[in-house]
Amino acid sequence: MNNHEKVMTALRGGRADKAPFTVYEVMIQMCAKERELRNRGLCIVNRTPSYRIVYPNTSIREIRTEDPNGRQIVETHYETTAGKLCSIKDDVGYTSWYIRHPFQSPEDYKALRAFIQDAEIVPCYDKVADSVNLLGEDFVVRDQIAYEPLQHIIVHFMGTETFCYEWMDNRDEVISLYKCLNDLNRKIYPVIADGPLEFANYGGNVTPQIIGREVFAEYYMPCYNEAAEILHKKDKLIGCHFDADNTTIMDLIGQSDLDYIEAYDPSMGPSLSEARRAFGNKTIWINFPCSAHLLPPDEIRRLTINLIKEAGRLEGFLIGITEDVPADRWAINYSAIMDGIDDA
Repeated sequence: MNNHEKVMTALRGGRADKAPFTVYEVMIQMCAKERELRNRGLCIVNRTPSYRIVYPNTSIREIRTEDPNGRQIVETHYETTAGKLCSIKDDVGYTSWYIRHPFQSPEDYKALRAFIQDAEIVPCYDKVADSVNLLGEDFVVRDQIAYEPLQHIIVHFMGTETFCYEWMDNRDEVISLYKCLNDLNRKIYPVIADGPLEFANYGGNVTPQIIGREVFAEYYMPCYNEAAEILHKKDKLIGCHFDADNTTIMDLIGQSDLDYIEAYDPSMGPSLSEARRAFGNKTIWINFPCSAHLLPPDEIRRLTINLIKEAGRLEGFLIGITEDVPADRWAINYSAIMDGIDDA
């Protein structure tokens, strides 16, 4: 098997000769060490949606500046058919942080609904098919459904604190946004199902301690299951980036129709063996624990061996890098993880 085949075999619940090891494309540098790691089995995950979202009736204008510390600040102005919105982000390239969310007061609900309802989904099949062909056997290209509707509101519209207040004070308005976003995501499911990529993440970054079991069961799980039904008809896989402490929702995740659980961090909550029991036959694609990246290389190697043993079986198991690694440690640590995989 080549590296691509190993990852896809494990994602479908099968067994590769060794535990597949993956890294997001932004978390490794193109260099001799990267080439060496790919030769040893490392597979790079390129995240490229098979569609884009356009807003034909919304004027969107960006203003980019640099603060005294060299950070790129992006101020975005949205002029919708129902009002104006503004967001400000600290953009570091591979991720960004909101300094100001678009939602500032209940008067913004109308403009947010207009913004969502203006969205159109445009397939980009040729672009991603070209990526697959150009990248070759050491890469997998992953599709991406937008955030779960409620998660989108938390992350992109309000932020956690404001969402919590609005959920208590203006829940009907929040649910109106949820319904608009749910309708938008339903337009994405068939586009991904008909596209050239083999698997897709649905949202992620869920924080159970904030939303709770009941909200997860009522507003998240039905989205996963509806998308899964459509993707499964075309033999596509669907997973979610569950990188928090999932203790309170482990059984609910296991009951969902997701095929794989990505970015699961055994150091954040239930152990890997407990996750295996809770998730049943679902594939577990762990994030190598972030806290371990400061350990000596031999300890990283031993931890890798122990994680593989704790997984219990190689079927449906992968090790990934989905979070930042210190810039001066990635080459050392990735090699140590690969040593552990070879020695397990």
